[in-house]
Amino acid sequence: MKLASEIRTLFPQLRVSENVPLREYTTFRLGGPCPLLIEGATAGQLPDIIKLLNKAGQPFLVIGQGANLIISDKGIRQAVIRFCFDKPVIKSKGSRVTVSGDTLLDDLAVFTIENETGDLSYCSGIPGTVGGGIAGNAGAFGRQMGDHLVSVELLGLDGKVRTVLHNELEFAYRHSKLKGTGEIVLEATFELPVAKKEVMRIERDRIMQFRKDHHPDWHKEPCAGSIFRNIEPTSAVERRKAAGFFLQEAGAHLFRVGGARLYEKHANIIVADPGCTAQDVWELSEKMAAAVKEKFGIELIREVRFLGEF
Repeated sequence: MKLASEIRTLFPQLRVSENVPLREYTTFRLGGPCPLLIEGATAGQLPDIIKLLNKAGQPFLVIGQGANLIISDKGIRQAVIRFCFDKPVIKSKGSRVTVSGDTLLDDLAVFTIENETGDLSYCSGIPGTVGGGIAGNAGAFGRQMGDHLVSVELLGLDGKVRTVLHNELEFAYRHSKLKGTGEIVLEATFELPVAKKEVMRIERDRIMQFRKDHHPDWHKEPCAGSIFRNIEPTSAVERRKAAGFFLQEAGAHLFRVGGARLYEKHANIIVADPGCTAQDVWELSEKMAAAVKEKFGIELIREVRFLGEF
């Protein structure tokens, strides 16, 4: 591919591969190939790479750890840029923290605790990157990324960079404007609530134990976390209701399609057994949603993203 050769010439330090199966680049370990995979790009290199892809007419997708993605068995037509770094790039001043969008959320949680820069302990154990977490307004235990965000440096699909303030991102439960625009978070600045290091360490330990007790370890049992969003309250006095409760009551915890089944401790998490396909996961998610619709009249909304043909 001429485009791959051009990218290698301009960015010799990057890993550029063609027709790569994407199963090793998501936590579900599923998915067919993409025409081009670009790894190792920094925030500073991304604008030029995207402009090059646009000039060549090549559709593209930027992913982090792939913690919220299920890629079709047939693959996708987009080139994939993997923006995920295992060495945090984090700066702090008081309770204000600035971090690269490719930093892992759990690494950020550890940094803020150990440097006593503010409480982000609820991010402990959440797979994925800061950029992906902001785009999906990731959260747990009643808190979410949008609660603490001050501003982001965004890269548009046209390769242009701009700074955007919190209120422009239209945060809602597991949602931000970025889900629609597809813009990439290059850098984010947070203002965090103050807490003592020992208090945050204890809270992190509690959260990590909770996750161990209730959620699968995606390294051993491939998954993408909760398939559906929790149910929003219908009035101000009600609390958000767990989708897993409705799925359990509808009998979905007993469902299986091919190699895809529900995790035994959580009716809203699909895990992939050996031989599982992305199509199995799709069909099981459809079956789960139909069961809740039939029993409760509730339309479940997916939290994960299915990409490609299903």
